[in-house]
Amino acid sequence: MADNYIEKQQELYEARKAAWKQAQKYGKKKSTTVHPAESASCTPMTSKSSPSKRRIFVTGGAEGIGKAIVEAFCLSGNQVAFCDINEIAGQETAKATGSIFHKVDVSDKDALESCMQRILSEWNDIDIIVNNVGISQFSPITETSVEDFDKILSINLRPVFITSRLLAIHRKEQSSPNPYGRIINICSTRYLMSEPGSEGYAASKGGIYSLTHALALSLSEWNITVNSIAPGWIQTHDYDQLRPEDHSQHPSRRVGKPEDIARMCLFLCEENNDFINGENITIDGGMTKKMIYLE
Repeated sequence: MADNYIEKQQELYEARKAAWKQAQKYGKKKSTTVHPAESASCTPMTSKSSPSKRRIFVTGGAEGIGKAIVEAFCLSGNQVAFCDINEIAGQETAKATGSIFHKVDVSDKDALESCMQRILSEWNDIDIIVNNVGISQFSPITETSVEDFDKILSINLRPVFITSRLLAIHRKEQSSPNPYGRIINICSTRYLMSEPGSEGYAASKGGIYSLTHALALSLSEWNITVNSIAPGWIQTHDYDQLRPEDHSQHPSRRVGKPEDIARMCLFLCEENNDFINGENITIDGGMTKKMIYLE
């Protein structure tokens, strides 16, 4: 039953995406804006009274996996805001999807908190947070400073706590509880496997893995489930330039795409999937199940 459900959701997603791109091509898409004071909806596909419409905040949504997540939720008719430090890419993504862009450096605690407070003030609540933002900076440990290590944690790990904490504080203050809530944290398969020079990145993703199940227990009081997704190799650009061996080494016979992660986000946010809680879901084409030895 679950397999059929996922297949049907995939078919609906692809149909909506094709229709959306066709509308863009012929100029029939509704006009959009990047200013949060305007544009109440990402797409005209779902009416304002639709119960499936959610208020969503994505960190690091301008490019790559984050952009695919923003696009997927917009295609499903939701109200989406995202933050990113890349202003040019952020504005382009906002215009293309009808989402709302906020320029924020997430390593700046005050800036991130201010962004979320503004969204909460304008929307009254946030139904879904996707903590996607992250950087990967690898260097030999002898050449990695403490400041380098701290910077990675301040971008990859700390914002997960900041956004989750603010949502919990907001929900606690409400007289009428919201019966629905989701937080999805983008982890990595590097939370359990590494290569030399990846200490900061591995620590940040390991922290996300552990923080996820802690938050799931702490936030259950406010009807918020918390899960993480651990992507493997997700190619965010020049996919057609990958080598045959890049694909063939994966048990699924292909390298991953950002849309693979976005679809899982949609699945976890289905209202009936609230029994999935505190979990980390690996999406890597089977690579972490493959025993590898050099011959």
